Amino acid sequence: MKNPLKKNVLFFRSNQNILWDIVVCGALLLVVSGIGSLFYRLHLDGATIILLYLLGVMVVSILSTARLTGVLFSIASVLIYNYLFTIPRFTFHAYGRDHFATLLIMLAASVLAGSLAVRLKNNAKVFRQDAYSAKVLFNTSQQLSKAKGPDQAYSCMARQLQDLFGCGVIVYPIQDDQIQETITAGTISQKMLEKEQMHEVQKVLKKGGYAGIVAGRQASYAPVHLEKEVLAVVGLEKVLENIDEFEENIFLSILGECAMTLENQRVIKERQEARIEAENERLRADLLRMISHDLRTPLTSIYGHATNLLQQEEQMDSSVKRQIYQDIYADSRWLIELVENLLAITRLDQKQVDLHRNQDVVEDVIEEALKHVEGHTQGHKIVFERKDDFSLAYMDARLIMQVVVNLINNAIKYTPSGSTITIQTESKDSVAYVTIMDDGPGIPDEQKERVFEMFYTGTGKLTDTKRSLGLGLALCKSVIEAHHGDLILEDNQPHGAKFTFSLPQSKEEAENENLGHRR
Repeated sequence: MKNPLKKNVLFFRSNQNILWDIVVCGALLLVVSGIGSLFYRLHLDGATIILLYLLGVMVVSILSTARLTGVLFSIASVLIYNYLFTIPRFTFHAYGRDHFATLLIMLAASVLAGSLAVRLKNNAKVFRQDAYSAKVLFNTSQQLSKAKGPDQAYSCMARQLQDLFGCGVIVYPIQDDQIQETITAGTISQKMLEKEQMHEVQKVLKKGGYAGIVAGRQASYAPVHLEKEVLAVVGLEKVLENIDEFEENIFLSILGECAMTLENQRVIKERQEARIEAENERLRADLLRMISHDLRTPLTSIYGHATNLLQQEEQMDSSVKRQIYQDIYADSRWLIELVENLLAITRLDQKQVDLHRNQDVVEDVIEEALKHVEGHTQGHKIVFERKDDFSLAYMDARLIMQVVVNLINNAIKYTPSGSTITIQTESKDSVAYVTIMDDGPGIPDEQKERVFEMFYTGTGKLTDTKRSLGLGLALCKSVIEAHHGDLILEDNQPHGAKFTFSLPQSKEEAENENLGHRR
C-alpha cells in the first residue's frame, strides 16, 4: 500500500518544478525572440538568429528541471522562427524550398544541443555530489579516528549526522544482542524516546546488517554493521519520504565509516591484548629462567655450608664456624628479600594488594628501615638528615619501609665500600619528600630510563657475588605510584645517584592523584 503522505509530497514537488520550467521557458522565448527581432531589423543573417535560438535551448536545458523542457523549447523555437523571420512573415507558411530543411536541421540541432546541455548539467551535479560526499566522509573519518572506544565513536557519528541533516539523532548500541544505553545528538523529541520506537529498532535487528533504511513513524532507522553483525541501530529524526537518494547514500556511508572505525578499534584492542599476553608470557619465562639461574648460587652455598657443618663440625674452630654461619645468614637474607620483592611486585601488578594507609611520621618509618639494614652495610656510611622535625605522610608504612630498604640496598650493591649514603626528608606544599643519595659512580644517562623496568639490571658492577634480578627499583616505582606519588632518578653532585619519592601528607591530597615532582 502506497503512503499517501509521500504521494502528496511528490505531487507538490512536481507542480513546483513544472511551474518553474514554464516560467523559465516562456521568459527565455520572449528574450530570445526580442533579441532576434533586433537582429532582423539590423539585417543580420538568419543563421545568426538560429544560433541565438540554439543558445536559448542550451540555457533552458541547464536551468530547467526536466529533459522534456528543452525539447519543447526546441519545437517552440522552430515555430517562432518560422513565424517571425521566414517569408511570408507572421504566418507558419514558407515559400522557399530550403526553409523546410532549415527548420528540420534547426530542430534536430536544438534537441541535440539541449540533450548535451542536460547531460553536462547532470554530470556537473554528480561531480558536485561526489565531491561533497568525499569531503563529508573524509571529515567523518578524521573525527572518528580520534575516538577512544565505541561510545566516543557513536557520539562522533551522531554529531556528524546531526550537523548534516539538521535533526535529532539517537544511537542504540548493541552488545551481546542487548540494547545498551542510548546516545543522542541534537534535540530529540519525546516521541523518539518512547518505548514504541523500540519496535522499529527490533525490526532493524531482525533484518540484520542488510536492513538498509527502515521507515518509522517519527524517524528513519538503519544499522551500523559488520557483515551480518549489528553493532548499533541509528535513528535519524527525519521520515524516509524527506530523504532523497543522495542523502540516503551519505547516511549509509557515514554508518559504514563508523563500522570500520569500530572494527579498527576492536582489532587494535585484540592486538594490544595479544601483545600484553605475549609480554606476560615472556616475563614469566624470563622470571623462571632468571630465578632458576640466580637462586642456584645462594642455595648451593647454603647446602654446601650445611653439609660441612654436619660432617666436619668437630674439626672446625670457632672462627671458621662463625664465618660459615655468617655466609648462611647472608645467603638466607638475600633469598628472603628476593622472595618478598617477588610477592609484593606480583600483587601490586595484579592489583591484589590492599593499601592500609594512615597518616604516619616518615622519619619513624625510615628509622625502622635502618634497623633492617643495620649490620649489612658492607662498610658503607649511612647518614640521616632531617630538614624538618617530622614529616607526615598518608601511606602504608609497611610498604614504604620496604621501598626505603630497597633503595638503601640498591645503593649498597652498586657503590664501593666506604661510600656515604645520605637520607633526607622534607615537607613542602602538602607533600612529603624522601631523598636517598650516594656518592658512588652514579648511573649512566642511557640507563636512567630503564632502571625502573622489571628484570633490568643495567651494566653496573655489583659489590657482592650475587646477581640482581632487577626487581627492587621496579617494586619501589609500583609502590610509590600506588600511593599516587612519584619516584624520580637524578644525578647527585659531584657524583653518584639520587632517588627522590613523594607522598601525599593527607587523604584529601592523595585523592587528587596528581602529586608529580613539585619542587
